[in-house]
Amino acid sequence: MEKPVLNVQDLHISFSVYGGEVQAVRGVNINVNSGEAIAIVGESGSGKSVTAQAIMRLISTPPGRINKGQIWFNDKDLLALSEKEMQQVRGRDIGMIFQDPMTSLNPTMTIGMQIMEGIMKHKGLSKDKAKERAIELLNLVGIPNAESRMKQYPHQFSGGMRQRVVIAIALACDPNLIIADEPTTALDVTIQAQILSLMKQLQKSQQTSIILITHDLGIVADLCDRVFVMYAGEVVETGTKYEIFKNPQHPYTKGLLRSLPRLDQSKDEPLIPIFGSPPDLIAPPAGCSFCSRCQDAMNICATEAPETTTISSTQTVRCWLQQAKLEGVQSPAEEGVNV
Repeated sequence: MEKPVLNVQDLHISFSVYGGEVQAVRGVNINVNSGEAIAIVGESGSGKSVTAQAIMRLISTPPGRINKGQIWFNDKDLLALSEKEMQQVRGRDIGMIFQDPMTSLNPTMTIGMQIMEGIMKHKGLSKDKAKERAIELLNLVGIPNAESRMKQYPHQFSGGMRQRVVIAIALACDPNLIIADEPTTALDVTIQAQILSLMKQLQKSQQTSIILITHDLGIVADLCDRVFVMYAGEVVETGTKYEIFKNPQHPYTKGLLRSLPRLDQSKDEPLIPIFGSPPDLIAPPAGCSFCSRCQDAMNICATEAPETTTISSTQTVRCWLQQAKLEGVQSPAEEGVNV
């Protein structure tokens, strides 16, 4: 069996706030194989970006803290590395495309120097060679007049152009793994298609692994091989994109798919939202985190957290509805009441 490039095991992350301690990530397990693209999906606040920041060791301490878990990347435990050792991993081995380009670019440095900086540090290229590579990258991500644009500053670029610069920086050193946190949010559909095409090309030609964090399930269907569905800091379902789209098992996954517009849907047919709000992660529920919003919830869902059930060799789910073989578990119809 192929050894994963990245393996996150039982990750727990919390943040100290005025009202207590927010348990933002609770026991997350994620793995990525060489040349594979996975997606982490879920609503805002589910822990997607925090998980990605933990992989890059970018959790600010305080207020954040990694309480438990391991993050293995190519046989290295990233949580055991010193900050100096981690600086060699960032950019060279793992590239990250951040969600907000304005806060990830240095306003006092030219765009060209920001791209060249990592190339010279990690690749050991001369300034002239690094400049050639930077111009090549700007052309690659669709920025016109790349050579003259190299001399400009972030405030002279539009939001979409800044996002493309961030993508160019992430790709600069040909990393083994790219973490893309909402990489196409600020881009129009034409540039979105170009960026997705570029990421596909990298995946195939260089066996680059990709972690895509997104709300756009259309992008997931186009780019990714497997999907991890997160809710309230936990992974509630995993599977191939075909299993998640064609045979979802968790009520939350089904709710996400029902809330999407479809081409075969009548214009008069309303979208079905997921009613309610996520739980307070300062005091997470004892049972299933989705219980209060689930139409199929049973009494046991409110008191005991479900274990992971294997649906197939590639699909797992954390839901009591899938554990009907366990004694004492009744269906909602048998109980005659929802929680």
